[in-house]
Amino acid sequence: MRNYQKLDVWKASMRLVKSVYVSVSEFPKEEVYGLTSQVKRAAVSIPANIAEGMGRQYKKDTVQFLYIARGSVYELETLLNIAVSINILPGSKFKLLLLSIDDTVRLLNGLINYIAKAELK
Repeated sequence: MRNYQKLDVWKASMRLVKSVYVSVSEFPKEEVYGLTSQVKRAAVSIPANIAEGMGRQYKKDTVQFLYIARGSVYELETLLNIAVSINILPGSKFKLLLLSIDDTVRLLNGLINYIAKAELK
C-alpha cells in the first residue's frame, strides 16, 4: 500500500502533530529557538518519515523509515518530559499527549511488523 494518507498510523501522527503545536504555543517565548523548535521538528518528523517510507520501492527501505519515525516519537516523548521537568508543560497536558504518543507507537509497531512479514520486494 503506497497511499500513506489512508494509514491509521499516519492519521494518528498528524493528530499528534496538531496537539503538539497547540501545546507548545504556550511555551515561553525565550524557548522559541530552543525546546519549542526541537519539539515541533520531532513531531513533524513522525508523519513525514511514515510518508517517505511508504514511498520507497523496497520493503527494507520502507521499514527503515518507519523505524526512524518511531525514533522520532521517542525523541518527542523525551523532549516533552524535559518540558514537564522544567515546568513549561503541565503534567496534565503531558499525560494527554502521552496517550497519543502511545497510540502512535502501537500503530507504528503494527505496521512495521506487517510490512516486515509481507511478501514485498
